[in-house]
Amino acid sequence: MKKLLNTLYNTSENRYLSLDGLNIVVLEENKEIGRVPLHNLESVITVGYTGVSPALMAACAEQDISICFLKPDGRFMARVTGKTRGNVILRKTQYAYSEDTKRALDISVNFIIGKLYNSKWVLERVKRDHTMRVDSSKLSHCSELLSSFTDMARRSDSLEELRGIEGEAASIYFSAFDEMILQQKENFRFENRNRRPPTDNVNALLSLAYTLLANMCASAAETVGLDPYVGFLHRDRSGRASFALDIMEELRSVFADRFVINIINKRVISPNDLTKKENGAVYLNEDGKKKFFTAFQNRKKDMITHPFLGEKIEWGMVPYVQALLFSRYLRGDLDQYPPFLWK
Repeated sequence: MKKLLNTLYNTSENRYLSLDGLNIVVLEENKEIGRVPLHNLESVITVGYTGVSPALMAACAEQDISICFLKPDGRFMARVTGKTRGNVILRKTQYAYSEDTKRALDISVNFIIGKLYNSKWVLERVKRDHTMRVDSSKLSHCSELLSSFTDMARRSDSLEELRGIEGEAASIYFSAFDEMILQQKENFRFENRNRRPPTDNVNALLSLAYTLLANMCASAAETVGLDPYVGFLHRDRSGRASFALDIMEELRSVFADRFVINIINKRVISPNDLTKKENGAVYLNEDGKKKFFTAFQNRKKDMITHPFLGEKIEWGMVPYVQALLFSRYLRGDLDQYPPFLWK
């Protein structure tokens, strides 16, 4: 098991990261404003185009510290990792299963069952905790529909049918999303999911949360020796970490969505932390990114009991545990991949 360490977030577009010995040095206008020991880090996420020195990228690659580059608006640009690790037989099995239509469907069904189950219980949790403040009948109706779609997913005969079921279920889930936003409604109202670019405050937060979660899942796959680019539900596409997106599906609602709802309802993020561009795109400003990344890092440290292992772990460890369970399935230690089922 990989120990969960820390992530360094560079939120300023004007800061350059370089290497000095075994430390990351943060420079702004050629002046050192901070340094962080490499041995304290698991990954680096940097925003903007200023960059990272080649020496630092090499040192991070040697020490298995991934570097994720985001555009100023928070969209993913690139990810730098070290040498490919892991058992070649494990990866060959992953490739073979990905090409086997029946196996790929069986695996993908478990991803979607996890996603729909967790989406249902996110709605149920809000209904239970805030009965007098939400439309309980609407949440109950959507929850029941998600249960029915879960049954449909189990009976699906093809990946195309499964993706159609997932798409319809996602529409139902997001139709109830605004009910879960209890504070700052005048500035954080959710009507529909939009992206590339996001055009409202809630979607801006969701898009960034999904980007960070996807990076965590890609790192988890690499850590256990899997190929993050060879997926099952998400088929091969150049430059897309398809397997990371597969693992991420079951964690979207329970990790990323609940995180976004929480920072809105607790007023961690305010309307002043977001900026609307001339083209209608909405993004976090520099202060907003600092608040967002700090809250995200704290979220990763929260403790839960893993539903399959029955052990207490940090939320940030969940992608690694799921990737590890998947690798055990590929090795034949498990009869099937156990999705993360939260409640």
